[in-house]
Formats: sequence, structure tokens, C-alpha cells
Amino acid sequence: MADPIALPTFGGGRRDWVECKFDPIRPRSTNQMEGRRTEAQSFGTPYWTARYVPRPLLRAEYGVMDAFMMQAGDDGETFLAHDAFRPRPIAHDTGVPLSGTKAGGGAFVGTGVLQSITNSRTIVVSGLPASFKLTSGDYVEIRKTPLVRSLHRIMAASTASTGGVVTLSIKYGLDTGVFAVNNVVNFEKASCTMQIDPGSYDGTKSWASRSPSFTATEVFFS
Repeated sequence: MADPIALPTFGGGRRDWVECKFDPIRPRSTNQMEGRRTEAQSFGTPYWTARYVPRPLLRAEYGVMDAFMMQAGDDGETFLAHDAFRPRPIAHDTGVPLSGTKAGGGAFVGTGVLQSITNSRTIVVSGLPASFKLTSGDYVEIRKTPLVRSLHRIMAASTASTGGVVTLSIKYGLDTGVFAVNNVVNFEKASCTMQIDPGSYDGTKSWASRSPSFTATEVFFS
């Protein structure tokens, strides 16, 4: 399996995508029982789904999109999917990639280190700039290898210490049987590994409609 490719870009930055649906799915069965009781059972592993629609594309840009479709799921390949409307923490989203200086020195490019795991839903991250702010709904990616990634939403606002260390409450829980201390933690276009859903790509071409669309689903590697 080749390493995942990136979403295509068309020179418009965050305006490349006019629609982005990016949501987690928690497999669950719910039954309404007699006696006004509800019985629910969660099973399996939560996963992410996405739907993307780019801005109206020029003919050459449409070719880039068609080629991407054939490289990102047509034959089992994968791509890195992120929330195009929230590509980095809100407090630091100026429209350009994250940058700065780590509290301990060195350039910050949006990544830190998984320092410790308190439990599956509480992690400690180091290697950040001093007072780096994270807010509810920001994304955090734990990366073991290019293919093995775990994407989470942050549940509560938190600020890194002067030493660049922060404790994060996340959902859904981190699989501690796969991910471990010293894995990379990424906040710049925090991503998971997806494949385009078979048959979902709509590449209709006309002068009135030049915005293709597709849906995708997370796939797991370990």
C-alpha cells in the first residue's frame, strides 16, 4: 500500500473548497423497548466520513481533480482527509500554515510529541510554543506512520504551559494498543486516512456547473 496523497489544491487556499462535510460515525444500535425503556449498544471503532465540493474549476483544474479521483480510492489507494473549513486550531488560523518557535527552541511547524497517555481520552502533548491555545472543536492527529493515523476533536479549551506542554481531552478514545508515547502529534491540517467511496465521484462537466463532488470514508491500518 502506497503512502496516502494530499487533497488537491487549486491556488485558492481555504477557498478551494466551497463545501466540506466532515463528521465522525459511532457505530451503534438503539432499540425502543416496552415499558418506555431504550436499549443502546455501541460496537466497533468510530470512524470519520467526509464530503467535499471544490469551487468552480477551470478546465485544467478539473483535470487535476479527475486525476486525484483515480489516485485516491479507485484501486485501493488512500488520501489524507482533513476538515477544509478548520484546517488548524481556530486561535491560530490566519490562512497560512502554522509556524513559530517551540518553547524549548527550534521551529514549530504544527507538530508536537505525544508525551504521555493518561487514559484513552486524555493525552499530554509536548514540543509546542509557549501558551499555545487550543479550543473546543479543534482537531488533533496522532501519527504513528504515514498510513497509521488517529484523528480526534478536542473537547475542552486548553493552553500550553510556558514549557510548551498541554493536556488535552479528546473524543473518540485513542486506541492505546496501536498508538504510543513519542508518536507525532499534528495540528496543521490534522488528518485521517480515507478512500473515496466507490461511485460517489460526480465529475459532471458543463459551462454552468464545474464543481465536482465526492464522499469518502476513513480506512484503518495498524
